[in-house]
Amino acid sequence: MASTIEKKEHSQVVISLEAGIEEWKAALKQAYNKNKGRFQVPGFRKGKVPFQLVCQYYGEGVLYDDAMNEIANKQYPEAVKEHDLKVVSRPEMDVTGLDENGLKYTISVYVKPEFELGKYEGVEVPYKDIEVTDKDVEDELERMAKRNSSLEEVTDRPAAEGDTVTIDYEGFKDGVAFEGGKGEGYNLKLGSHSFIPGFEEQVAGHSEGDEFTIEVKFPEDYHSEDLKGADATFNVKIHAIKTEVVPAIDDEFAKDVSEFDTLAELKADIRKNKEEKAAKDNKAAFENETVRAVCDNCEIDIPQSMIDNEVEQMAQDQNARMSSQGIELSMYLQYLGQTMEEFKKSLEPMARVRVKSSLVIEKITEKLNPEVSDADYEEELKTIADSYKIDIEKVKESVGEDASFIKNSIRARKTVEYLASKAKKVEPKEPVAEEAAEDKKPAKKTAAKKTAKADDTAEEKPAKKTAAKKTAKADDAAEEKPAKKTAAKKTVKADDVAEGEEKPKKTRAKKAKADEE
Repeated sequence: MASTIEKKEHSQVVISLEAGIEEWKAALKQAYNKNKGRFQVPGFRKGKVPFQLVCQYYGEGVLYDDAMNEIANKQYPEAVKEHDLKVVSRPEMDVTGLDENGLKYTISVYVKPEFELGKYEGVEVPYKDIEVTDKDVEDELERMAKRNSSLEEVTDRPAAEGDTVTIDYEGFKDGVAFEGGKGEGYNLKLGSHSFIPGFEEQVAGHSEGDEFTIEVKFPEDYHSEDLKGADATFNVKIHAIKTEVVPAIDDEFAKDVSEFDTLAELKADIRKNKEEKAAKDNKAAFENETVRAVCDNCEIDIPQSMIDNEVEQMAQDQNARMSSQGIELSMYLQYLGQTMEEFKKSLEPMARVRVKSSLVIEKITEKLNPEVSDADYEEELKTIADSYKIDIEKVKESVGEDASFIKNSIRARKTVEYLASKAKKVEPKEPVAEEAAEDKKPAKKTAAKKTAKADDTAEEKPAKKTAAKKTAKADDAAEEKPAKKTAAKKTVKADDVAEGEEKPKKTRAKKAKADEE
């Protein structure tokens, strides 16, 4: 098989291939054998129509697509191997000639871009470590107290902001009740802003047993077309008023919520856990910023196909995260008035960062060639087993004999650690604000207002990617529970990176008319 390649801009490669007339005829016969069960000619049973009669009755062209695929599926992988192409896109086939000499065609693909590394050792990284303060400990104690608060009924005063009222309500527009505007025994926390503006404020000040009418105006951007900007009234009855009682933070509180006997012990444990988490977060964040700085030192013309593939993976990951919480991404986007195409477009900047960092780390890893010991490999398997709460032997069984993707992941991590060890930490020009990660859950939908929240697409950590497979580690986002004295677990998720050769038949094939013989 003769093949040549032509390199074009943006890392596109066009492979030119050909098959002689005998090979083309053999491919036609293979296509016939594959499809003969669907040909019907009067006088012949289905599947028994001879090859020559099929060509006469249907025309030889009916076999061309499959015949071309038969040839391309054999020749294309061989050409990829021959020219050592690292393909990152689906192949597209174009027939350039078909005559008495045989078949000539091209396959266009995109490959990993070639680029030069910039400075990667000793880069300056603006970063300031997160430090645990007394306020952090106090804030955690207050969160624990809030989680252990209780609701007590109030009978000696009107409802006020912060109270939870149990109400019946019914909404009317122009004197007519509207769909979805009625609720009974609904628990509404005043000040939560879960109802439309003005509703909760007018409930405040009323007492248990009160029946009253309030007037509101629906927002112009309200989800229901019939109610956008509309004036409405609600008949409301208060059945009960409850106020939140937060326990005092003292030794008794420490005994109730933890295994400790004193508040001082509980504070010490909270600080210890927070400092451990801060150290881990500081290490990961500095490594990510180091990779970012290294990537800024080189220019890469990334094929759009690599960005598109990464966007697809990110969208699938987001859908999986939301599905685990009972939310479908498509429904959530519909609620926001956003199309899937618009959502994927918004992912492109982060996808570009991820792809670039993956390419850079892969290339540096090739230069450094860090060693992976048996102990490193076993530790990685143990981490995976622990994160999924399965036996390590099952992980080994799943991995099988080909452990290259795990070893590549370890090499990439060692490369990142090396780069961070050589980097110079400098004071950032602007203060780095610590953003507290807060679990977001979809709010209950009420007749007066709909609110939906979903987990944001987490910022990916580019430092954790490898060429063959990507392995990302992230600390659990759950709130700390210092009383349990448990170490933070790591979750390892391996995402396949498509680098194998795909068969050309999986793409749109362009057909050329055969020259009449």
